[in-house]
Amino acid sequence: MDDQAAGSPQDAHSVPTCYRHADRETGIRCTRCERPICPECMVNASVGFQCPECVRSGSGTGHAPTAAMPRTIAGGTVTADPRLLTKILIGINLAVFIAVQVNESLLTDLVLLGAWPPAPYLPTQGVAGGEWYRMVTSMFTHQEIWHIAFNMLSLWWLGGPLEAALGRVRYLALYLISGLAGSALAYLLTSPDTATLGASGAIFGLFGATAVLMRRLNYDMRPIIALLVINLIFTFSPGFNISWQAHIGGLVAGVAVGYAMVHAPRERRALVQYGTCALVLAVVVLLTLLRTAQLT
Repeated sequence: MDDQAAGSPQDAHSVPTCYRHADRETGIRCTRCERPICPECMVNASVGFQCPECVRSGSGTGHAPTAAMPRTIAGGTVTADPRLLTKILIGINLAVFIAVQVNESLLTDLVLLGAWPPAPYLPTQGVAGGEWYRMVTSMFTHQEIWHIAFNMLSLWWLGGPLEAALGRVRYLALYLISGLAGSALAYLLTSPDTATLGASGAIFGLFGATAVLMRRLNYDMRPIIALLVINLIFTFSPGFNISWQAHIGGLVAGVAVGYAMVHAPRERRALVQYGTCALVLAVVVLLTLLRTAQLT
């Protein structure tokens, strides 16, 4: 490719592109360094506009250094390692799995259990007996190698892109709320002496949020829909001993939270996103209280 001399006719007719977004043409330049910047990158200054680097270096505009940092589609901060939280979540699941293999009696204290002993006795164990922590610990507990292998592969495949698209805080909120919603529906609809465990509720929440995100970006949704349908077929197939309640609870919560994350209007983004999270959590608490009242 031949170099073009500055000031040549071809250069005069070319339109510069944003130095941070090469696909965006712009006629605006930073008043300090003169780099071309698009409307998303420009920051108001006392005279003209400045680029994010000049703002962070102390331009005196009054903006915080994070004001012009690159943002994800959901408003999260772009990070150097977009899979960090996914790696941590996988690590926690693996650590609990190893602990259970070493001491299988731990399962008794970690799984989701509604109530024990059953009626007409007053429960002393389980969520109805005051052990609400089980709704969280069961999300990270696996006993069979095939169970954790399938869930962790799904978490890696779905979680990484979602973490990159949403940002760490929003991604973690999606994961935990989906898992809690799955626990709440399992607690509500299964027999109180049935033990439930696994990250499947949270994973199905990631499925739902991924479908919403792909729809928002106008991607081909056939692969994710096909994979979701296959998983739902296994969920409701007899003989697999799968908690469909946890799967459906996580899926519904994931769709609701995911939709709020990627469709919230920019001017009210935080209010809509975290308001939706709070609303779903309120439903989880309400279902848990109702079931507890039934069992006690």
